[in-house]
Amino acid sequence: MGAASLLAPLVVQSHAVPLVVSLAGAPLMAMGLTALVARSLGAKRRWAGMSMFKRQVHSSGLSSSHASQVTAQSSGGAGSPVHVDDVRATYSANRKAMDYMHDPHVYKGTATTIAERERLGLTGLLPPRVLNQELQLARCLESLRHYERPLDQYVFLMNLLSRNERLFFRLVQEHLRETLPIIYTPTVGEACQKHAHILRNPRGLYLSYKDRGALKDVVANWPTRDVQAIVMTDGQRILGLGDLGCSGMGIPIGKLLLYTACGGVDPRQTLPVQLDVGTNNEELRSDELYLGLVQPRVTGAEYDAFVQEAIDAFRYHFGPDVLIQFEDFGNTNAMRLLEIHRNQCCTFNDDFQGTASVALAGVFGALRVPKVPKSLIDHRFLFMGAGTAGIGIADLIVAEFVKEGYSVEQAKRCISFIDSKGLVQAEREDLSDMKKKYTQPAGTLVLKAGENALLAAVEKLRPTCLVGVSTISGAFSPAVLRKMAELNERPIIMALSNPTSKAECTAEAAYLHTQGRAVFSSGSPFEPVEYKGRVFVPGQANNAMIFPGVALGILLSRAKHVPDSMFLEAARTLGELVPQANIDQGCMYPDLETIRACSAHIALAVAQQAARENLAQSPFPQSAVEIQAAMWDPSY
Repeated sequence: MGAASLLAPLVVQSHAVPLVVSLAGAPLMAMGLTALVARSLGAKRRWAGMSMFKRQVHSSGLSSSHASQVTAQSSGGAGSPVHVDDVRATYSANRKAMDYMHDPHVYKGTATTIAERERLGLTGLLPPRVLNQELQLARCLESLRHYERPLDQYVFLMNLLSRNERLFFRLVQEHLRETLPIIYTPTVGEACQKHAHILRNPRGLYLSYKDRGALKDVVANWPTRDVQAIVMTDGQRILGLGDLGCSGMGIPIGKLLLYTACGGVDPRQTLPVQLDVGTNNEELRSDELYLGLVQPRVTGAEYDAFVQEAIDAFRYHFGPDVLIQFEDFGNTNAMRLLEIHRNQCCTFNDDFQGTASVALAGVFGALRVPKVPKSLIDHRFLFMGAGTAGIGIADLIVAEFVKEGYSVEQAKRCISFIDSKGLVQAEREDLSDMKKKYTQPAGTLVLKAGENALLAAVEKLRPTCLVGVSTISGAFSPAVLRKMAELNERPIIMALSNPTSKAECTAEAAYLHTQGRAVFSSGSPFEPVEYKGRVFVPGQANNAMIFPGVALGILLSRAKHVPDSMFLEAARTLGELVPQANIDQGCMYPDLETIRACSAHIALAVAQQAARENLAQSPFPQSAVEIQAAMWDPSY
């Protein structure tokens, strides 16, 4: 199709009237302009109007090569044709300025210096006073705190990210405790649920099933080739919220924001990806604003082939060693896909490998708490929830047992699971292969009619550590917590489900029903709790403490693959970094404010493990201090 048939005439009037652009005769957009008069008519053009036209045409999906002609017409009716080549010449006269102002990687806003404004043709296009980044930061914080709802704060921060990337990351890094719950859990969950209603500036790469067979061409549309890390989801199991389809893109975006904010990875080298294979969420499919494929999920061989095609396209364009992180895939696919691809490319799944690592780090921290048994073999772990996250944690605990000299069977005898149908035990015929690894002997737990399975299991198995990965709010009932306190002087309570609304218990409940003796951690943040004159600071088992450092270590060493041993080293390293002051408060994790230093230590441990296993392909710094010094810096 020729250019002339793609863009029908654009009508411009000399007064403040709507400007209408049409594609093949159909209206695309309308805007108010004070004036836009063609050069061929000898009239003065308004640059502001021209830039608005360019932005609107660009946002419609039309490239400059698709434009054909513009007709200028006065209110009197007669008009002279103006070709878009002529219109483009006006825009191109100040392309440097526009390219700069619309590139969030380099744009500094009001911090753009006088010399930069003169060189780029920005004089007059920005307010005259030049502010430093500190003053910009103060203004952004003031604006952020003006909003009361976390979702509104999320939208504000995403808009800032799309305009000025360095200012965004400076704000997040310096106010991580305040901003992390906004850009990550729990607010990112609500943002995904309302994705179609709050989207302003699309970010990342959407690979639609309708483009199967051509994904290599779609990936080629990404504007840079120096991508080193990808986070990819199919949206089937977003946090504890279920199938959100194409609306799950907020998760890869959020994860990669933390690669940078917590791990110092250059954001220009990251790529969030949404695989859109449909959704089984009827509510989404009936939402007229939903932005994904309105069809049931693709499954089976067709699904696997689509995932494989995407991975092949990434490795073709970005190199065979590009890091690909699987995120929030459904239980039926997550572990299976990792097993298929982990020896073919550089990949991991944070949902169970990262979660396992941060949970085990919490256990290592708990072992340092006074009156908690110091040896792993003295502990019994009871999991509420037997999905990929729980199994992943158990697998890593077993790996640590083995490293300490115990057998796999000895380790497994210390681990039990409760799922939606009760205790995972040998006589059940409905168990998946991953659950069968952790079956208790037949008849271990025989429930009475109406009896609470978790409470009965606690009474029977006498666990020292209760791990919640069920996404069932309140699953750790007061009776369960009281029983844990009855059995243990310092019970370890880990309510790891996200977001906060899905946590198995609150921090307040954990301390209240154990008389302040619980060693508590959660997946999402809780405020400090005062109990009988003592202030307890809940530890957050936040994957952000693990995966940015793991990813950084992988990238530094250019590791060919990502074995579980890297996550074991990450867990051990993080556990060792918990200050004694935190331990004394019953907190099993380091402070969030130290997260970049923690990531540097974890990156070093991961890179060293890659070298020990002959997986490293590049030399890397030999100290955490060097690694932290080399992290990407958002300062201008």
